[in-house]
Parts: sequence; C-alpha cells; structure tokens
Amino acid sequence: MEQPVTHSETQALTHTDHQQHPIKLYLVVWGLLFVLSVCSYMVDYLGFQHYLRWGLILLFMVLKAGLIVAIFMHMAWERLALVYAVILPPVLVLVFVALMTSEAHYTLFTRMTFFGTAQ
Repeated sequence: MEQPVTHSETQALTHTDHQQHPIKLYLVVWGLLFVLSVCSYMVDYLGFQHYLRWGLILLFMVLKAGLIVAIFMHMAWERLALVYAVILPPVLVLVFVALMTSEAHYTLFTRMTFFGTAQ
C-alpha cells in the first residue's frame, strides 16, 4: 500500500521543481540597460535640444523600464491577463495625459484668439 505524502515532502517537491533562467539572459539585459543609459546620457552630452531631446530621453526611459519589467520582474513569463493588468493602466494614463495636453493647447489657443493674451 502506498504511503501518503506529508506536508514537508510536498514542500520539498515544489521547491525543487521551479524553472531557473540562465544567467546569460540577465547579463545581456544588464548590458542592454547599460547601453541604453549611455545613450540617454549622450543625448545631453551631444546637446540635443527641445522635442528631440525629450523624445529621445523618454524613449530610452521607456525601453529601460520595459526591459526591467519584462525580465527582472518576470512579466515575460506571466499569463497575458496579468500582463494586461499591470501594463494597461499606465498606458491608459499616458493616453489621458496626451488628451489633456491637447485640450490645454486648444484652451490656450482659444484664450489667445478671443482675449488677446495667454494669461
């Protein structure tokens, strides 16, 4: 007759049956984060100005954040529903910020047109 499995044996089985990611993956991602940081600093060093500067800095920032979330927070291996639950709200916030920015420009334009000043 088969003996029942105890709680400590079950824990030992579950702790040894997990997936290990290769260290090479983490080193490559760390290298990419370093390269993206250097590129971000080069934007300031080379003296880019205005929208190009801010666009490049934000692009590098989003790429670095995406790498960190995908690899170091293990989102690349999660179910799609969980990924949507974590990623979708910040994306929607950015969309709403863009809409509010557009509305602010329209309001400023309307004030300048009808009142003659931007104040």
